[in-house]
Amino acid sequence: MTQFILAQLPDMAPAVDAVNDPYSLQWIIAYGVAAAVLVGTGVFAYTTQAGVIARATTKEAVRQPVFLMLILFGLIFMLLNTFLPFFTLGEDVKMLIDCGLATILICGCLMAVWTASTSIATEIEGKTAMTLLSKPINRRQFILGKYIGILMAIFWLLLPLVLAFLALILYKVGYDARESAKNIPPLAERIPIMVKTLPGLALILLEISVLAAVSVAISTRLPMVVNIVITFTIFVIGHLTPVLVKFGAIKNEFVEFVARLIATIIPSLEIFNMEAAVATGKIIPPNYLGYSMLYCVAYCTAAILFAFLLFEDRDLA
Repeated sequence: MTQFILAQLPDMAPAVDAVNDPYSLQWIIAYGVAAAVLVGTGVFAYTTQAGVIARATTKEAVRQPVFLMLILFGLIFMLLNTFLPFFTLGEDVKMLIDCGLATILICGCLMAVWTASTSIATEIEGKTAMTLLSKPINRRQFILGKYIGILMAIFWLLLPLVLAFLALILYKVGYDARESAKNIPPLAERIPIMVKTLPGLALILLEISVLAAVSVAISTRLPMVVNIVITFTIFVIGHLTPVLVKFGAIKNEFVEFVARLIATIIPSLEIFNMEAAVATGKIIPPNYLGYSMLYCVAYCTAAILFAFLLFEDRDLA
């Protein structure tokens, strides 16, 4: 399933300028899908037994000092990027968007790994999980609830960062025009620049969701430090391996076979990278987002099923 989806993406990736109208019917459908996912998550959190665990996990995560530290770090870094010159010959807005997306991605990934480790691995080691499972909650509901709770915590982390990021983009366009002694463009001209970053933010959320699912599976067996190291390694390899395989950077047949094998097992995170679209000032088409979402759902499902297997016979006593 994932390989079929990946086969569709390379042909679509160069067509980042295929749909440049963020208010078209395709984008209205995309916005509707996003709203449906949010509503579905809320219904799950308040109508199921696993949802009780999800809400408890979210509350625990947002109360941790690391939650506020990541928000503070992200806001400070984006503010610095707004006012510090990049010396890019008039392309400072693109640099701000690129750095802002990277900042949001890093903050979200750190939050996902930290929460998975403290919420699953620590509870297993501290015997708290055994207390929860003594109630009418099975192990699959425990893992699923933890995963959804982590995603909800990531949403609340990214919400202020994304709002601040979008506001800084609007400000930066006017700020650069004023610094270059040009007329400050009206708000109607600055909003489309901000809107074009929304697909990139959606891809970041999908990438964090994949890494969160991987981290949840690892947390069922390994402690926090090992989880962080393995997830970071997967993050790096997931961005490098598809590029090496696609462009033939590896000439040795055996090494190329191993790279393809790794690319099949490890998530291809490079498909969530929108640097090309930022560099050209184009908007990512909704069909690319759709296939990326299908790949995210397929891989997350596989990772959570693997977590079920790892946790099913885990000794909690």
